[in-house]
Amino acid sequence: MKKTLLSVLLGAFVFGMGFAQYPDQPITYTIPFNPGGESDVTARLQQAGLEEALGTDIVIQNQAGGGGAVGWSEFQRSAEADGYSVIGINLPHIIAQPLSRGDAGYTTDGFDPIYFFHFTPSVLAVAEDSEFQTLEDFIAFAQENPQVLTVGGSGTFSANHMETLRLENAAEVDLTYIPFSGSAPTRPALLGGHVTALMTYSTVPFAVEGVRVLAVASEERLPFLPDVPTFTELGYDIVGGAYRGVAVPAGTPDDVKEQLVSALDSVTESIAQEQSELGYLPTYLSGDEALEVIQQMEENYSGVIEAELGN
Repeated sequence: MKKTLLSVLLGAFVFGMGFAQYPDQPITYTIPFNPGGESDVTARLQQAGLEEALGTDIVIQNQAGGGGAVGWSEFQRSAEADGYSVIGINLPHIIAQPLSRGDAGYTTDGFDPIYFFHFTPSVLAVAEDSEFQTLEDFIAFAQENPQVLTVGGSGTFSANHMETLRLENAAEVDLTYIPFSGSAPTRPALLGGHVTALMTYSTVPFAVEGVRVLAVASEERLPFLPDVPTFTELGYDIVGGAYRGVAVPAGTPDDVKEQLVSALDSVTESIAQEQSELGYLPTYLSGDEALEVIQQMEENYSGVIEAELGN
């Protein structure tokens, strides 16, 4: 009788251990950029909804540096594949940085991207009091004055850097790109006259007063910037920007990833209007669709990177 009771108790204990409810502790959500940038702003919009959907606290921590590379490198080195560590990821950053550097500190396939929740097209912006009223003005000056115009952006071999390189190639100009640790510090640099322009994101007109956008790298004009032409309609084949999403450590269990994707899906829907009003274009990409976006980005940017490294 005692033996039978003991067996039952042990069985119940093992069953409970094997089917522990996930999540049963806080989840750390690392943003590898400065507070106040697009990735950070979105994470804080998501925070309450993720906590409700997952039933646990979401602890957001910033780990800026290297246009995201510092945070991504540390994550791949030390994060446990148990569902309690997630990180914000950006395209084309996580593709371009490993391709362009002998050792970026991390690899594109070193974590599992599980979801992309929005896209922000690149924009070329100047201060409102700038002498450059149009992209044509900017290009004409650059053609006559190589390397004089400085263009600030978040990181190197990031969306900002890649679109600057593409503009140089398309317009046959030589600009001076100035990398910053994230988007947030680029804005005071522009308004303070420390850089001539920014290659940044479509969120900037909403976040910063005193900025004039010269062109957007979208296929069509953006509804919230109806008077700003696209690069394409001005004769430059430049369509691009940043996809932002979430990754987990490689090897994270599938059932855990499914719960995280479900939570992200519902939260993206719940904050879609708010994101749109801030200049973000919500997306709902997971699974094969997310992998297809990564593959397409690799095709779009590999030639640009090779050309830059060959210079």
